[in-house]
Amino acid sequence: MRSLFYITSALAVIALAFWAYRENYRTQQVLAETEDLQQQISRARQRLRVLNAEWAYLNRPDRLRALAEMNFDKLGLLPLQPSQFGMADQVAFPRRDRLPVRQRLPISQPVDVSNMDRAEAQE
Repeated sequence: MRSLFYITSALAVIALAFWAYRENYRTQQVLAETEDLQQQISRARQRLRVLNAEWAYLNRPDRLRALAEMNFDKLGLLPLQPSQFGMADQVAFPRRDRLPVRQRLPISQPVDVSNMDRAEAQE
């Protein structure tokens, strides 16, 4: 009976050692993959910072103004004037009776936020 117990115990120890060995290598593999992913994330963030810096550099107002002036003949860009903006009541909104009930806004007293009429009256 003791020999059966010793053999069973030895087999259990060998099985547990094999399981621990496999788990150790799985853990090392997952840690290596995690480290690789962290490095990829770090490189992507660094690249994003470089791209944001390049975007900010290329979109400087003085640079864009110089480009617009250089290519004026091709582009025909002019500075914006207040008369080029429209008023909110000129926008073609969908009719209220065609909107579903949940999309209707209860606006009882609209407020005129544009002062174009006042600016034109002062001139």
